[in-house]
Amino acid sequence: MHEPRAMTLPVWAWGFAPYAVISLVHVIALAVSADALAGPTKLLLMPALAIAVLWSGRGTSWGRPFTLLFLALAFSWLGDGAATFFPFAPELPVMLGCFGLAHLAYIWLFARVLPTRRLPAWTLIYALWWVVLLVALWPRLGALTVAVAIYGVVLAGTAATAARTYRVIAVGAAFFLASDTLLAFRLFTPEAMPPWTSPLVMLTYTLGQGLIAAGVVVAVRLRERMGTP
Repeated sequence: MHEPRAMTLPVWAWGFAPYAVISLVHVIALAVSADALAGPTKLLLMPALAIAVLWSGRGTSWGRPFTLLFLALAFSWLGDGAATFFPFAPELPVMLGCFGLAHLAYIWLFARVLPTRRLPAWTLIYALWWVVLLVALWPRLGALTVAVAIYGVVLAGTAATAARTYRVIAVGAAFFLASDTLLAFRLFTPEAMPPWTSPLVMLTYTLGQGLIAAGVVVAVRLRERMGTP
């Protein structure tokens, strides 16, 4: 009998280790209310993920997939640091705007650059999610109703179009949607959300962004191995 081989990560995947460590430190800092550590580590997340992609993508050609991924990560970084980078503007609208642009970059990437299949019928659940979210939050949204509705459309669009690509990307986009769903309820119905949902927001966010980025690297490597432009 042959002994089963141990599963090992490809060498390029180790580029995500620093991002994973920073994500874990950030989530733990939130869980123990270590604000002095949570703030700086949050601003390190997207730069660390960008470096991970640069490391992991070595040996591949730079093209539209990486360009759009880096645009999404850059806008996400601005969204993460909205209060820091734009102290003169209201935080929530700026955050929604930055992440909205990130999602538009993701939608273009998933729908026009990396699709491998048609849109699955099950993605209609994301349209239902949008309706349920708006109905649940409508009384609390006030002047942000239109902005939240539009943001919900692009967030659902990211999750749906991700299902046209590789499974790891689709799972990452679903985590991203879960994170923003939790965040929406924390922002607009804080009395109903226990404290542990704060680290959970960032746990699902970091998982989502990390899986999307890793999935794009995998997709690019597979496409180049197969000679797909």
